[in-house]
Amino acid sequence: MSKAMRQMLERSGRVGVAYGEAVRDLISDEACGPLLEHPHTGSAQPKAGTGGLLEVALTRQNLQAAWKRVRANKGAAGGDGLDIEQTAQLIRQHWPDIRQELLAGHYRPSPVRKVMIPKPDGSQRELGIPTVLDRLIQQALLQVLQPLIDPTFSDHSHGFRPGRRAHDAVKAARAYVQTGKRVVVDVDLTKFFDRVNHDILIDRVRKRIDDAGVIRLVRAYLNAGIMDGGVVVDRHLGTPQGGPLSPLLANVLLDDVDKALEARGYSFARYADDCNVYVGSRRAGERVMAYLRELYTGLRLQINEAKSAVASAFGRKFLGYALWVSKGGEVKCAVAKKALETFKARVRQLTRRSGGRSMGEVVEKLRPYLLGWKAYFEMAQTPKVWRELDEWLRHRLRAIQLKHWKRPRPIYRELKALGARENVALQVAGNSRRWWRNSDRLLKTVLTIAYFDRLGMPRLS
Repeated sequence: MSKAMRQMLERSGRVGVAYGEAVRDLISDEACGPLLEHPHTGSAQPKAGTGGLLEVALTRQNLQAAWKRVRANKGAAGGDGLDIEQTAQLIRQHWPDIRQELLAGHYRPSPVRKVMIPKPDGSQRELGIPTVLDRLIQQALLQVLQPLIDPTFSDHSHGFRPGRRAHDAVKAARAYVQTGKRVVVDVDLTKFFDRVNHDILIDRVRKRIDDAGVIRLVRAYLNAGIMDGGVVVDRHLGTPQGGPLSPLLANVLLDDVDKALEARGYSFARYADDCNVYVGSRRAGERVMAYLRELYTGLRLQINEAKSAVASAFGRKFLGYALWVSKGGEVKCAVAKKALETFKARVRQLTRRSGGRSMGEVVEKLRPYLLGWKAYFEMAQTPKVWRELDEWLRHRLRAIQLKHWKRPRPIYRELKALGARENVALQVAGNSRRWWRNSDRLLKTVLTIAYFDRLGMPRLS
């Protein structure tokens, strides 16, 4: 169907429709049908077990909210090759037919496009990128299902939930360790998103949502194949990362483990498939690890024994953070060593191909990453580490600036223009090829902290 739609789209010659027009006219009132009104609020408030959830997901109001979210997230085209603009035009022309297929249970999602993302440890993570149309439908469904399902989850679950974030999981972990539970059962699952059993997952979804249309559509998305190198491969396991529904479905499955741990009174924090349980002794930790193996086996999931362990809470990382104890006995957070290494590797990557760009352009490219990294690790209580990272960053940028100037004469001229003293300009220009060493002590007096502040370089410390 997607190929035929694409051909019709190309024949229409209207691929360049403006975004604003696409959002206003994306789906007609007639095609969407009336909103299902809640008897008290007059708004579209679905209830589990009453049916009609799919109709609510396909209302104009819900679809327009979903479209805005999909467009804001941007993202690449899926297996059909259609981007946001092209999909908007396709929907404008063919939405009544698509909606009818969805309600009749005949809609078949397109295969997701396989993309391999490199991980810091050298391995790769598989993503499955749905088409923009399927991302829209999944997002619309998510907006209806999440308010119903999320309140049933454990308070120990922090990943991909409204109003929760990784910081909450780290704070919980720190609080447990502060109470004296200084042994952690750190569990890592082997390729969790690739190994989800569809029958078990659908059974768990059905226990929360009594709507045949929704269950059928969720099953269709789970069964959608993967397009790998132009070849469609059937898939009978997994919920590929990349679609809006995947995080919610993952939480539905792993909530079984959360509730079992809660029933035994364990102190734990989970973020997606990362789960840490905190206990008072190694012996207790071994018992918990054995129990977790039993629970995950029941869900047909596999623990990665090489990355999982019962160990001191101060020797393990959790969501990029590590814990340490101050002289006063307070448990504090730090950036884990591996996260620091990943940070430096990414900065080197962002600044590697810097030839021909001004220092302002180099800083502009770095800025979003630095601000995002700083925001994520804002809980780290290690001022010295932040200062050292700032110094390393400026040192690297000074070396890059010398590479831009290249030869002694331009180096001398540029330094003088920046107000350098004569002896400093001469000495730096005389050692022009020793980029890293030459960009430290003397160049600091010219390319100062204030210089980088003026360029908009964020400070980490």
